[in-house]
Amino acid sequence: MANSNGSKNLICDPVPRDSLGCGEIDFFVPEIYNASEVLFHNLKEGRGGKIAIYSEDGQTTFSELCAKACKTGNALKSLGLEDNARILLFLDDTAQYPAVFFGAIRAGFVPVLINTLSTEDLLRFYLQDSGAAVAIYDSIYADLFNDETIRNSSLSLIISVNGDPAAVKGIRTVSWDNWVDGHLTEMDAAPTNRDDMSFWMYSSGSTGRPKGIVHLQHDMLYSVQSFGRHVLKVRENDICFSVPKIFFAYGLGNSTYFPFSVGASVVLYKGRPTPESVFDAIEKYQPTLFFGLPTLYNALLQSERCFTAKLNSVRLCLSAAETLSEEMFKKWHDLFSHEIVEGLGSTEMTHVYLSNRSGCYRVGSAGQRVPGYEIKMTDLDGNLVKKGDEGLLWVRGDSSAPCYWNRPEKTAETMRGSWIWTGDFFTEDEDGFFYFRGRADDLIKVSGQWVYPLEVELCLANHPKLQECAVMGIQGEDNRMVLHGFVVPDSEVQACAALTKELQGYVKAKLVPYKYPRIIHYVDALPKTGTDKIDRQALLRFVQVQD
Repeated sequence: MANSNGSKNLICDPVPRDSLGCGEIDFFVPEIYNASEVLFHNLKEGRGGKIAIYSEDGQTTFSELCAKACKTGNALKSLGLEDNARILLFLDDTAQYPAVFFGAIRAGFVPVLINTLSTEDLLRFYLQDSGAAVAIYDSIYADLFNDETIRNSSLSLIISVNGDPAAVKGIRTVSWDNWVDGHLTEMDAAPTNRDDMSFWMYSSGSTGRPKGIVHLQHDMLYSVQSFGRHVLKVRENDICFSVPKIFFAYGLGNSTYFPFSVGASVVLYKGRPTPESVFDAIEKYQPTLFFGLPTLYNALLQSERCFTAKLNSVRLCLSAAETLSEEMFKKWHDLFSHEIVEGLGSTEMTHVYLSNRSGCYRVGSAGQRVPGYEIKMTDLDGNLVKKGDEGLLWVRGDSSAPCYWNRPEKTAETMRGSWIWTGDFFTEDEDGFFYFRGRADDLIKVSGQWVYPLEVELCLANHPKLQECAVMGIQGEDNRMVLHGFVVPDSEVQACAALTKELQGYVKAKLVPYKYPRIIHYVDALPKTGTDKIDRQALLRFVQVQD
């Protein structure tokens, strides 16, 4: 763990490499174990003049990006901060993001990546929990950094990128351009070791306050050598376009360390995506790797543009975070002749550890074990289950977070020795494909029978008359649990009693009768969180208001 003020290195007991499936990983050990080398090695490889970033603001070469990173790092060092001081990043996806991210790491500090859809209350929590000494925010979010939000924080400086800062009482504020003016465009990497802190991300906080997830200097490189090499097969001439944002663990890998590890380019897209703007970006920048989420693919498929859009440049489409329905997979394949390669990862594991592969997939599965990771399945008592039986999934690999910041109880619950306890129920078929069956804490009893709402949701999602859906168990006034379905019908389908009966009958026929949703709510769209997952708390509030 760390000392009380968190200013020293995180002390970890490194897990023996031979116990983590690492024999499958041709692990490159950099000359200096500082994660910024994922970016800076491109200068040594002679790629300085190659385009690293495409965006609506223009192009950025590797030399320009590294120079910005060094200016940031040198300016941070000039502040006299303690080693491992946290630098809170509240940024949109522009070229400034990877510059300040890698610049902070190169200087020996710890960037903390924050969801830009956070409320003032959440931002105040992040500032206080992380103890961040510096905050760097995109100017479009200036209103959030006000006197009330920063109250009781440890901030000594607030920096605005892509525009002028707003004044905050008692704390120095400055624009990035003015702040780095005069600082050198070169900088040696801080002499960190593989198990020093590198960066933090926060959990989405679906239950209770978000947890600060600590990652180490070697974690990004390990993910490169596992998922990046074996599934993405990313190469120098690739152009990666990730609609999920950099603050999201999935987006961070897609838009930074996977492409930069081999000198590939990225498309950075700022603002909230729309189907039209996403198709425009694909047409303009011609990406070869396209990263999305099921909600994004669904939105693209509902757009009229999908019938004229061309994905000729794309060699691989990927999805994660939520389960992709068979109906959506089929529609996408029929339109664009592309499989959507689905995987499963977590912020705790840095990125994806189960994945399908191009030409080797099972629709609706999370895929097979990614080389470099071990998987085991147990019952609730920790006993191993037989292949084919339902069990709790555990994962380990050398990219796993060692702890949650200042949350020893949550750390003990999830980080059990070298294993991460996911709390997810899966089944594994004979070919090693894993299928999500629900959360351990989502199991509910309906009519005296145990049900996983997600199983019902996945079934309902395949109905041809629906755009998307969600299923939740909600407790009624009589304390009974009732399955509620929230559905968005296709544009040409009328919400009516007959459709409700049809949907309920569909579930009864596909599963077993008692698992059907007793109540169907018709909505125009499902609410989403900042990472484009279904906002189930918002759905719960919807039902409470209705009642």
